[in-house]
Amino acid sequence: MVKVSVCIPTYNRSDYLKYSVNSVLQQTYQDFELIVCDDGSTDNTSDVVNSYDDSRLRYVRHPQNIGRSRNMRSGFDAAEGEYFIKFDDDDAIASEFLAKTVAILDSHAEADFVCTDHWIINAQGEREEAATKANSAKWGKDKLEPGIIANLIEETFVKQSLQVGSTLFRRQCLTEVDYMRPQADGCEDFDLLVRLAIAGFQSYFLPELLMEYRFHGGQTSLKQDIHFLSAKAFCIDSYQFTQPELQALKQEKLGIVKQGLGMRLIEKGESDRGHKLLQESANILGYSPRVYFGLLLSYLPFNLRQQVLNFARQAKPQDYSAQVRDKEVISSE
Repeated sequence: MVKVSVCIPTYNRSDYLKYSVNSVLQQTYQDFELIVCDDGSTDNTSDVVNSYDDSRLRYVRHPQNIGRSRNMRSGFDAAEGEYFIKFDDDDAIASEFLAKTVAILDSHAEADFVCTDHWIINAQGEREEAATKANSAKWGKDKLEPGIIANLIEETFVKQSLQVGSTLFRRQCLTEVDYMRPQADGCEDFDLLVRLAIAGFQSYFLPELLMEYRFHGGQTSLKQDIHFLSAKAFCIDSYQFTQPELQALKQEKLGIVKQGLGMRLIEKGESDRGHKLLQESANILGYSPRVYFGLLLSYLPFNLRQQVLNFARQAKPQDYSAQVRDKEVISSE
């Protein structure tokens, strides 16, 4: 049996896919299979995959789009390795990722999965050092000690410190939690890690930059935001904690997500749904300036609403992710 199954789910990303595939084939550790599961791509993805003459690469192509989570699940179901990793078709793993993470799982029987830190790269594949440091600090990875994580629920649900794409799992633990839930489509990585923590599994943290996570303009859209926030609301609402403080935090997080979802729906023009979600958020968190702003927007004509939102965005300072994505626009001009 092969030791590691590497899964790259893909959909219409032929321009980035080769970078991702090459990062796997160039690993210093060689006992792996690579599964590319294609969610009915309509570009030349099949040509890219079929250009490789490598027996370790398996291509699972769906004739039509079955959805992000179901496509990921198809790759998992096809896997035969003892260990498993899934990362996106615009990202990559460092050449020593498998060697270092396999060694940890081999030598630490108490660890069910091992997480690493990761680089931020731009659309051109260049590593962004300042953005990488800012990202590690934002999610608390810069403060995580190497070794078994003492409070996994704290790191997955409270801080959201860990990322599935930079994590090698024992496949058995993923099977026990039934891997990806279709209802979590768009938020499946967060959901998987939280459910593993609730189930009592253990994670090892390796504080090395062994994966590359790409920021580019194709990742963000109003439709995607609404899809993600809807899935996240479902996920958070489904968790059951025994500790009262975590149950209280669950309600707070649910209120924050409903507030964000309500704002995005109002921006889209679905004022009634957005208004309802903002009211539900206010019932949990109270009435904040953002809620009042959203409620006011919901009564404005659609065109005026867009003008106000654009002005508000221009006045807001850019964070590191927006700065990296903007480089794609600049370089294409």
